[in-house]
Amino acid sequence: MQLSQAMPFDLEDLNTTSNTRKPIFARNVVATSQPLAAQAGLEILRRGGNAVDAAIATAVTLTVVEPCSNGIGGDCFALVWHNDKLHGLNASGRAPLLHTLDRFAGMPEMPERGWLSVTVPGAVMGWRDLHRKFGKLAFATLFEPAIRYAENGFPISATVYHGWNSSVLNRLPQLTGDEYAGYRATFTIDGRAPFIGEIFRNPDQAQTLRRIAETEGEAFYTGEIAEDIQDFAKKTGGLLRASDLAAHHSEWVEPIRVNYRGYDVWEIPPNGQGIAALMALNILEGYDLSAMPRESLEAYHLQIEAMKLATADAWRYVCDPEHAAIPIDGLLSKEYATERRKLITQRALFPTPGQPPSSDTVYLCTADADGMMVSFIQSNYGGFGSYIVPPGTGVALQNRGNGFVLDPSHPNVIAPGKRPFHTIIPGFMTRDGQAFGPFGVMGGRMQPAGHVQMVLNTVEWGMHPQASLDAARWFWWEDNYTKLEPGVPSDIVQALRQRGHDIEVDTELDAFGRGQIIWRLPSGAYIAGSDNRTDGCAAGY
Repeated sequence: MQLSQAMPFDLEDLNTTSNTRKPIFARNVVATSQPLAAQAGLEILRRGGNAVDAAIATAVTLTVVEPCSNGIGGDCFALVWHNDKLHGLNASGRAPLLHTLDRFAGMPEMPERGWLSVTVPGAVMGWRDLHRKFGKLAFATLFEPAIRYAENGFPISATVYHGWNSSVLNRLPQLTGDEYAGYRATFTIDGRAPFIGEIFRNPDQAQTLRRIAETEGEAFYTGEIAEDIQDFAKKTGGLLRASDLAAHHSEWVEPIRVNYRGYDVWEIPPNGQGIAALMALNILEGYDLSAMPRESLEAYHLQIEAMKLATADAWRYVCDPEHAAIPIDGLLSKEYATERRKLITQRALFPTPGQPPSSDTVYLCTADADGMMVSFIQSNYGGFGSYIVPPGTGVALQNRGNGFVLDPSHPNVIAPGKRPFHTIIPGFMTRDGQAFGPFGVMGGRMQPAGHVQMVLNTVEWGMHPQASLDAARWFWWEDNYTKLEPGVPSDIVQALRQRGHDIEVDTELDAFGRGQIIWRLPSGAYIAGSDNRTDGCAAGY
């Protein structure tokens, strides 16, 4: 039997000549947005590490080679398939205890930059907790590739330059306060971003990574790095304290899921927005999408409308579950999806939340020959996050506090020790209780829509991982405003406008996220793809 006969996609078309990337086939795989990071993960696999070891090494290396998207000062989430069970890790940080609502009085919305946008970084603790539960090699070993690149330097790749340069051009002129001096000194060269191919070194980050590696993260949360962060905050008006760092902890969580045409699609539960992808899939299951061409008016219209309704609910209900009840079961029920589906007509709708029944980012995935698989995502949130880099640390602190709201009646209102609405989400699919594989699409608010499109491309339209990632995407933004990639046929663009959609054809690749997929084949090997919108690759052996 052909392997493709047991899969939802046909592999025979890979025999044809094409200018597009081909997926890779291997028994051990790392897929991410930067080739040096992918090779770091592969190095760890070759040294006897497992998929979790490789994911951590890849993630740590990404903080060095793609600092405009993620960093030591960010958050992370993970889904790990091990021994026929899916495990979820929420390693997002909380607001400092001094971030009371009255501190933001008079502000129209949460700040995007500066100390008031900072929440406690969770990524380092996430790496440690993943390793303690699943790791095989010594923790410090996983940091060796990243420290090597930070100390000796690495050449800047094209997409990293684009993101880095955009951050410098758009933000640097406004970053005039003393709190931003560390950013200017650490991540600019005479006030500019490093050029494509230029060697960039970050010795401060190398030293910070060594301290984290040697102490399994304790230096960051209770040691000298925590003290350095607090000292700089006190000098420059920040409210983050060493006690906030010391109190931080990750949380092992039960992943949430919906069944879509025989496939279980899994996400991390709130405070993340992964639930929006699951709600949209529930709505779309009521339509026979496989009978429609992927590139058709009706397929685009239905996907966009379902995503609108799901996102409206996510924005209304998702928050830190430790601070407010979230009706997860109701939001994910098939009955609620039926009611929401009734709102979809031939015309574009303005989405509003329903009433359910009570009850800048990097993504990577890894898989090893023993069947362990990891779906992992981490982020600073916006570019270099808050753009605050405590001197001597090489660490850009995230601006995840921007995910809170200032409406005191909203469940996601800012509060001390609270986790904000989070955009970064890892995805995973299983079938009949067995792992099908990890997937994800980074890109802020784009991510649930990206997850929906990867699932539909696979299950409805039979696309292998690379074809699924290469296909033109849509991104609903707000109200009736939707972005489409130039690859969407012009007749569909015009037809959507006639239905009331406000359409922009956007040539900016960053608008549509960057994804990675690994699916397990019946042979036990893997087929993997990496998004052509970035520098990354899938690497394996």
